[in-house]
Amino acid sequence: MRKYQYKIIQLVGRLVGEADAPDVAQETFIKAYRALNGFRGQSAFYTWLYRIGINTAKNYIVARGRRPSTQDIDVGDAEQYGHTEQLSDVDTPESLLLSDEIKRKVAESIAKLPPDLRQAITLRELDGLSYEEIAEVMNCPIGTVRSRIFRAREAIDAVVKPLLG
Repeated sequence: MRKYQYKIIQLVGRLVGEADAPDVAQETFIKAYRALNGFRGQSAFYTWLYRIGINTAKNYIVARGRRPSTQDIDVGDAEQYGHTEQLSDVDTPESLLLSDEIKRKVAESIAKLPPDLRQAITLRELDGLSYEEIAEVMNCPIGTVRSRIFRAREAIDAVVKPLLG
């Protein structure tokens, strides 16, 4: 459980929101434990657990009767994640502002994607899954995964390219 805990919290958090992520992650691990006898080893354990996490998050959203929320992280909150050393590499205030604007626009454009595109691009770019693993998680052909990731990247590029000049 500890090996996958952070990744599952991050995964479900993108779907249900940061505040509800720990509860949904816990429910994911409970469901996985109960279904462990049904794990046949046809895919990686990691892929199987991700599929349970996604389904649990979707069920949670349906049960709550709401759509996934998008959340901004302020600078104070961001410091607790340990990635603030990247900010010190920025040379100028202008480049820092542009970088923040790009990150915000990327996050906004991902949040506006249809759920299937958002899930595919998130699993690929944020979670680092292979196309094959994504196909297993999303229960669709690999060609569909490639198409969804391509369309998601196109939508994100359309928003980001004007910022880059």
